[in-house]
Amino acid sequence: MADWDYDYLIKLLALGDSGVGKTTFLYRYTDDKFNRKFTTTVGIDFKEKRVIYTGTGADGTTERNFKVHLQLWDTAGQERFRSLTTAFFRDAMGFLLMFDLTNQQSFLNVRNWMSQLQANAYCDSPDIVLVGTKADQLDLRDVHARQARELADRYGIPYFETSAVTGADVDQAVTTLLGLVMKRMEQSTYVGPSAQPNGGLALSHDVQGARVRRTCAC
Repeated sequence: MADWDYDYLIKLLALGDSGVGKTTFLYRYTDDKFNRKFTTTVGIDFKEKRVIYTGTGADGTTERNFKVHLQLWDTAGQERFRSLTTAFFRDAMGFLLMFDLTNQQSFLNVRNWMSQLQANAYCDSPDIVLVGTKADQLDLRDVHARQARELADRYGIPYFETSAVTGADVDQAVTTLLGLVMKRMEQSTYVGPSAQPNGGLALSHDVQGARVRRTCAC
């Protein structure tokens, strides 16, 4: 697809403690590779990917394929970057909230990240998927699946255990979050972008972000 040839530009934000594997997770999703050489993210970085989402057309019933340009923002987990990280919360349409399955403290800190999300996101109940990383490191596991599922159920959000090494459930976690974001838009009073000369649709990030927030069905 050409740079302008997409129906929706969707911004998703990955957040969680430093070292939980946000960067390797996003790299696995966008490039389908595992890279052990990543260093700690400083501030904000992002990856991009074009995907096809099957949703409903203008009549609300007919299925239609939409071309989606995903921007996946990678945030620094360190406290000194927290003000910069939270500045991006309100602009994101969905969140991948990550913790390390081999690090109990990163799991306990999920509650702190949720509090910051609820205070700074586009509405009180934004679309979130809880992601446990490093599921391949079975011998080092420090967080039981039951604990994580109970927390996810408490917040009413989906939960996935993933591995950037093997690729397990990485695509599924992002696809689920994208589905939640798109369904929120379909169920809102969102009218949609204007048709472009090529017969497709184009939507700027700023315009779409504003419309999603205004029609948020929280």
